Amino acid sequence: MTDVIVKYRALGGPARVVERVLLLLLTLVGAAWASGVQHHLPWAFFNEQYLGLFLALGLSPIFLCTRASSRVPHDRVPWYDWALAAGGLLVGLYVAVLYPRIAYQLGVLTWERVALGVLAVGLVLEAVRRVAGWALMWIAAVCILYVKFAWLFPGLLYAKGSSWERIAVYLYLDSGGIFGLPLAVTASIVVAYIFFGQALYTVGGDKFLTDVAVVAMGRYRGGPAKMAVVSSTLYGTVSGSAVANVVVDGAITIPMMKRAGYPPHLAAAIEAVASNGGQIMPPVMGAAAFLIAEYLDIPYGQVALAALVPALLYYLSLLVQVDLEAARLGLAGLPREQIPPLRSVLRRGWVFVVPLAVLVYALMAAGWEAGRAGMLAVGVTLVVGALQKATRPTWDRLVDMLEATGRTMLDLVAITTLAGLVIGSLQLSGFTSKLPMVLTSLAGGNVYVLLVLTAIVSILLGLSLPTTVVYVTLAVLVGPALAQLGVLPIAAHLFLFYFGMLSLITPPDCLATYAAAAIAKSDFWKTGWTGMRLGIVAYIVPFVFVLHPALILWGTLEAIVTALVTAAIGVILLAIGCAGYLFRPLGWFKRAWAVAAGLPLLVLPTHGAWAAGEIAGLALGLALVLVERAGAARALPAVSAARSAP
Repeated sequence: MTDVIVKYRALGGPARVVERVLLLLLTLVGAAWASGVQHHLPWAFFNEQYLGLFLALGLSPIFLCTRASSRVPHDRVPWYDWALAAGGLLVGLYVAVLYPRIAYQLGVLTWERVALGVLAVGLVLEAVRRVAGWALMWIAAVCILYVKFAWLFPGLLYAKGSSWERIAVYLYLDSGGIFGLPLAVTASIVVAYIFFGQALYTVGGDKFLTDVAVVAMGRYRGGPAKMAVVSSTLYGTVSGSAVANVVVDGAITIPMMKRAGYPPHLAAAIEAVASNGGQIMPPVMGAAAFLIAEYLDIPYGQVALAALVPALLYYLSLLVQVDLEAARLGLAGLPREQIPPLRSVLRRGWVFVVPLAVLVYALMAAGWEAGRAGMLAVGVTLVVGALQKATRPTWDRLVDMLEATGRTMLDLVAITTLAGLVIGSLQLSGFTSKLPMVLTSLAGGNVYVLLVLTAIVSILLGLSLPTTVVYVTLAVLVGPALAQLGVLPIAAHLFLFYFGMLSLITPPDCLATYAAAAIAKSDFWKTGWTGMRLGIVAYIVPFVFVLHPALILWGTLEAIVTALVTAAIGVILLAIGCAGYLFRPLGWFKRAWAVAAGLPLLVLPTHGAWAAGEIAGLALGLALVLVERAGAARALPAVSAARSAP
């Protein structure tokens, strides 16, 4: 796992005041911009001016909130961190104030631009080291060094190289560097959804999510595990962060699953896989989903709609396997007295349901910009919460909500600015224009080979890079190659998104699984392999919707409906094969039988000659169900007699 050496400080006195003011300003400025306030002011702003202000407010508090190492005191800020915080303000405010003049002289390498460029790059690298560890920092540093020394490399990797002055100014001031698309999307869209999640917690929306999961699934066999899946799904719709989902939700659900009889490694794997699905579950997905909309220049609602069916198939597979594991282990649901009354849950529920409904309407039906829709949901949440005494937020809780939003943004500011450094370095070196042609050549023009290569590269990159950075890197490097082979653009970008997030549950460096295993006190490797099995659909479905876009709701109504039905049946059969249970335990032959029946239904097209494969899969699946049902019925009397014998 990435070695994150820094813990947040617990400050007091003047340092605490400065920290809090910066975090509050970061939230308020981001919220104002996402709401579109700038369009109603009597003067115009460059977008880069806002990004400069956002960077100043986001970069500076990182050095106040975090320690440079575990040896540094956690209750005060050393002089050098005050200096770094001041440097963060300087590099951001320089752009915020002077960009109208800078914009007309971007190519001029003045001494102050070079100095500030070096400072900005150094601050971003150090900020990332503090919040995400050494590995991520070194990857960016290697990319920057490559730009300088590319003339030393042979073949594809050869380039002329650039001077240190040009590298520093380009990465600092050009729209392809620090102030590129990743930071722009974070500062204008993602901030609204982080704010929305914090607003929901402030009015008790998180308690409602847990209670809904208990009411919906608590009474059924394996109820605690199904509750974990449902609550993590609902939590994921407003968090978009797998690790945060595990930490917040798993602290409750994992001990509950263990008490119900689930082995620790299975409880941890269920929570990790369920939490990771939050990144792909609309309406609020991971940060990379907003980048997809920006790269393709389409409404975010269109991205969310396309991602809906694959996300539902992901959770269908997980729920089926959880149910079958409960049957194998003989686990019952929760006692009736532990399930809250539905009426009392619904009485509080509108603090979550109404804002979410408004958000979905604004994104999908009204076609609002994603940032404005998110801020509308924030406003509705606070208004609805204020209508009931039990959910009405106090002034202190509102201030805490603003501060928590700003604190959550710090990691994203560091990671997205680093993504700008990586992409800017690759663009400046010319590498981004060469790689698509090389990949297409290596694949021999075969889209299947290119997809497999891309999937492998995505997971490998994800071993040390967050999902957002993996997606941005591959969207620039591989996206054009997929387009050259005729892949539908939105399918190609969702493919990259999926495989970027799969690293979080794919050993060896899977952060969501690490977090869940730590809570469950389970063996990491056993948890990791179990998580891969539970999340198996996510490794298959991206190939399917790239080759057959009906699964992302692209095509005729008949093709879409047929694809949905056959894919759902295929996923259920695949889950049976992975779980190894159907009415009774299955041997390896029958597990292979279930997988052989499910894969054609999930993978093959539903038209033309391929329909024969679908029919064969249905026949094999039906035969397996009938055989196992009959076998279980014959075995039942013997089992009952054995249990009743003295």
